[in-house]
Amino acid sequence: MTAAAYGNLFSILWPESILEIVSLVILVVDLGWMRGETTATRMRVASLLGSIGAVLSFAWLEMHVGIASVMGGALVSSPTVVAAQSCILILTTLVLLLGLSVRFTRNPGEYVALVLLATTGMMLVAAARDLLIIFVALEMLSLSLYVLAAFAKDSAASAEAALKYYLFGGMSAAFMLFGFSYLYGLTGTTSLSAIAASLAIAPLTPLALVALVLAAVGLGFKVAAVPFHLWAPDTYLGAPAPVAALIASGSKVASFAVLIAVTAALVPAWGWTATLLCMAAASIVLGNLSALVQSSVRRILACSAIAHAGYMLLGIAAHTLAGDQSVMTYAVTYALTTVGAFGVVAIVERSAGSDRLDAFAGLSARSPLLAATLLVFLLSLAGIPPLVGFWVKFQMFAAVLRAPLASGWGLGLVMLAIAGSAVSLYYYLQVLKRAYVTPAVISAPLKVTRLELFLLVAIAVAVVLLGIFPDMLMQWIPAV
Repeated sequence: MTAAAYGNLFSILWPESILEIVSLVILVVDLGWMRGETTATRMRVASLLGSIGAVLSFAWLEMHVGIASVMGGALVSSPTVVAAQSCILILTTLVLLLGLSVRFTRNPGEYVALVLLATTGMMLVAAARDLLIIFVALEMLSLSLYVLAAFAKDSAASAEAALKYYLFGGMSAAFMLFGFSYLYGLTGTTSLSAIAASLAIAPLTPLALVALVLAAVGLGFKVAAVPFHLWAPDTYLGAPAPVAALIASGSKVASFAVLIAVTAALVPAWGWTATLLCMAAASIVLGNLSALVQSSVRRILACSAIAHAGYMLLGIAAHTLAGDQSVMTYAVTYALTTVGAFGVVAIVERSAGSDRLDAFAGLSARSPLLAATLLVFLLSLAGIPPLVGFWVKFQMFAAVLRAPLASGWGLGLVMLAIAGSAVSLYYYLQVLKRAYVTPAVISAPLKVTRLELFLLVAIAVAVVLLGIFPDMLMQWIPAV
């Protein structure tokens, strides 16, 4: 590569470079200057530095929005990619700030540095348009999340969650790499655009079908789609609350962003669309039915995440500009709402020592404002108007029904998704019933800081406003 090519590469990668530089600064500050301070003080300093790094990276992105690519289109920067990366940075900032009062590690510097490295991986995943770059970026993201899931060293559940996450992730990565290698062998290129052109003129061979299924295994694991979902309930339950929130939010936005790009390349092969539809239907049914029998709110959120992955896979399978835009808006709003829900769960868990349904009994009496935010988050996840969850579901289902590819399956699967949403309302209401109807077992007020309450209220207000004024979201995530 020439000096000009390297310059172009770094111009696109400056936001990620900022995060990496800040992560190194955090390690130096925490291990060099803050070793004599309390863990709480070190966590505050590290989290604030990490948040500043995310804000600086966000500012750079917003000031350099445009369309560019490097290395033959292997990495791209476009308004849609910038929107996904900006959302990832916002989610990372919220996770770091909501985790200020969570006590699960004696190594806050390493924790925050790994969060920033995971965020770097997410941003690279969203911008990648080459099979090799996609795989490397996904592994950077995954390795960081594996370690973060095990960061609560005094918790056996955290170790179990990390081990399951790692084992399932390692297997899925191997399958995906095999699939990518077969695609390279069939097309002679790793570029998504070149692969799309090759598959459009070549008949689907048995080996190509095998390659599509293997690629779906790896990407299906990232979005927790059936049958590659088994890691999600245990990981959401055992990982520290901020880590579970990051896995459920930023990781999903990045994974769906790259899944849209991969689908654009593989959709000429009809087997890819059929694979996505099977995964979508199974995820909607199994995710919602599994949530009905859970007594842990974390596991309810995990099972609902599987169902929401199914809804979004429908939009991806439709393969239209409106469908892709609806999937990204769905992923962004779902991630924002989920971070808020996990923030409430972390506060209740810290006070009651459990995330079981009974721990939420009398929440409205103990903290009316916190209960109100939980009400907004869960009803939005269920798709109740006028919250943003209703609007993004409506937009996506409408896009699916209008898609040319959906003439044979669109109506049936949309009806299945609507039925799944109705089922989801029942288990979300089970949580709200404890919060608003069941009398409190513990009368003491919840241990919630002003910052936590401010952030949760701000997220809840955003969920309401984006539902009332959806054009703000559509303008931020263009259909290009």
